Amino acid sequence: MKYLDIKLILGLGIIMIGAFNNINAQTFLSEVERRSVIAQIKNELKDSLNNTYNKPTSKTLDNFKISGYLETYYSYDFGKPLDHNRPAFVYAFNRSNEVNLNIGFLKASYSSEKVRANLALMAGTYSNANLAAEPGVLKNIYEANAGVKISKHKNLWIDAGIFASHIGSESAIGKDCWNLTRSILADNSPYFESGVKISYTSDNEKWFASGLVLNGWQRIQRVNGNNMPAIGHQLIYKPNSKITLNSSSFIGSDTPDSTRQMRYFHNFYGKFQLHEKFGLIVGFDIGAQQKSKGSSDYNNWYSPALIAKYSPSDKISIAASGEYYSDANGVIIYTGTVNGFQTFGYSLNLDYNITDNVMWRIEGRGFASQDKIFTLDNASSSQNYFVTTALAISF
Repeated sequence: MKYLDIKLILGLGIIMIGAFNNINAQTFLSEVERRSVIAQIKNELKDSLNNTYNKPTSKTLDNFKISGYLETYYSYDFGKPLDHNRPAFVYAFNRSNEVNLNIGFLKASYSSEKVRANLALMAGTYSNANLAAEPGVLKNIYEANAGVKISKHKNLWIDAGIFASHIGSESAIGKDCWNLTRSILADNSPYFESGVKISYTSDNEKWFASGLVLNGWQRIQRVNGNNMPAIGHQLIYKPNSKITLNSSSFIGSDTPDSTRQMRYFHNFYGKFQLHEKFGLIVGFDIGAQQKSKGSSDYNNWYSPALIAKYSPSDKISIAASGEYYSDANGVIIYTGTVNGFQTFGYSLNLDYNITDNVMWRIEGRGFASQDKIFTLDNASSSQNYFVTTALAISF
């Protein structure tokens, strides 16, 4: 009920109450009847006012949501790096022998039938490592985007701003990933992106498709001298609740126009819930980049990955991973060694859900490289080992 309606009802009520109080006892109403009518009017006014103030003044509050995520960790690298930095190709949980914050953010979201928006500000070693190239406060933006539904009858949207990446099965949010630390594949492909995208979800929600125009390969701000936008796609098929198949791509350049080297990249993964207690993720990345501007020769890299998860109960889950990352020419991971970066990775982790929104995790992980690109026992080594524990809280 509107404020004007309240005033009108209240005014009428006051007039009627005054009229009844001053009415001559000789009128057609008896004293008992007069008091009964006055009491009824008072009660109706009271109910009307209560209903008015108990109702939301706007649907905006219903569409607005505040949420947050916090992920603290301790990681110990047996290579004992003096500067506490883990190997340069590690971008999440990358500090050794210290308690730290991987990522923490506070997010505000708005969602209605035709409009949506998200803004999240973050801090942590994840943002320091992954957004090192971004200027000023851009380093602290986890997400900032807005979208408009452009079809009356179909789930078709256009969104613009800064988003989580459309590539890969792993994200920056640890609780959503089966392993505690991210795979080499995930750490060395975009976690985030900026640009504009158009997306469509089918009526039966089995298909999702999007096309993207981006500022670059994990970029908010463009590389200086680069004026060519990158493009990408994502296609997800979910035939049922137990299977997810994803295809994602990136085509663009991460160099200035004067030395432009085109990069072509594709990510595929399948997620399978084979049993209520057992799941499997199979992933494969492959990329190619021109050796020089205009060249028909390309440097290639690729990475297969496998993650298995077993959940004996609602509280406990165990996950193991195996992967191989080959970048012999150092397009993504440069080593300066004879064979470049050709490395196996493996891990085993245990998760315990303390409550619905609090998770404790511990993981042991190792790398085995073809060349001696690590340090162990104060000497060059082809092996690297580390353990990590983390506490993740969402609200």
